[in-house]
Amino acid sequence: MQPFTYTGHPARVIFGAGTTSKLQAEVEALGIEKALVLTTPPQKDQGDALVAHLGPRSGGLFSGAAMHTPVDVTDEAMAVYQRSGANGVVSIGGGSTIGLGKAIALRTDCPQVVLPTSYAGSEMTTIIGQTDAGRKTTQKTLKVLPETIIYDVDYTLTLPPVMTVTSGMNAIAHAVEALYAEEANPVLSLMAEDGIAKMVAALGRVQAAPQDGDARTDALYGAWLCAICLGSGGVALHHKLCHVLGGSFNLPHAETHTVVLPHALAYNALAIPEAMKALRRATASDTPAAALFDVAKSGGAPTSLRELGMPEDAIAQAIQITLENPYYNPRPLEADSLRATLQAAWAGDRPAA
Repeated sequence: MQPFTYTGHPARVIFGAGTTSKLQAEVEALGIEKALVLTTPPQKDQGDALVAHLGPRSGGLFSGAAMHTPVDVTDEAMAVYQRSGANGVVSIGGGSTIGLGKAIALRTDCPQVVLPTSYAGSEMTTIIGQTDAGRKTTQKTLKVLPETIIYDVDYTLTLPPVMTVTSGMNAIAHAVEALYAEEANPVLSLMAEDGIAKMVAALGRVQAAPQDGDARTDALYGAWLCAICLGSGGVALHHKLCHVLGGSFNLPHAETHTVVLPHALAYNALAIPEAMKALRRATASDTPAAALFDVAKSGGAPTSLRELGMPEDAIAQAIQITLENPYYNPRPLEADSLRATLQAAWAGDRPAA
């Protein structure tokens, strides 16, 4: 066995159905006198319910969270946070809302409680990505790691089927790259393989019965494992491409991960033989990249960057930005090979076996 380093992050996790009932006690335990509740505009009603649940410990609601965590939106939320007298945040939603909570914590070092409603996984990481002037940048700091995460399966029962697939693929991407990231280690590899297997199997069951509580529980559990991989491991080409495409061309986050993942995996496949063995087991397929493409397509999710609104002539710009500040990757990044990969992703080609 090769030497390795594993770092566990000190987040408190509460998992189950109906666990939102524990929110007030968790807020009190963190010493939050008033919590500003954060949501995106479509999830405002869920935010209002939490404001009511918190009662006198609520500092009100900010419902303007947006994908890719634009700095100007954080500025607006900070103004509300300061006027409210809050000393903590409660974020309910997916990556957009969780990202906003992290951005506030980065500026104030305030405690965070997160209630994920999708499988995005950001809640388990020390990573924050922010977009300013069309460029998305990321950094790692313990200041943005939420103190408490409340996983309530009930929130996922109404997650639309297609959104379930794209959010699930986003989660799978975290675990896939953990298998061959620079910080890969045996502990994360076990979690990654189990997380991918749980999610891939659950997505098929959820498509057949969207409100199947057992299937939703397995999917959320798989997402949590994948999130740990993202938080304690590392990323590579896939995440770099998604950060570039999302930040520079304003493509939707989960959908971009869904489209890019099979192609980024195909790019690296020959350079990661041990990871491919795990992925064959986890996907129950001899061709994991093609299998993941099929999961997306069978679930009605987008399978091409063209569907997401990216112009074909933007591929060259995406490659340029990717190569300006590349992430670690097990296979060297070559412009011609990246062009072929992004062209296939743009067209929606099924990766070759």
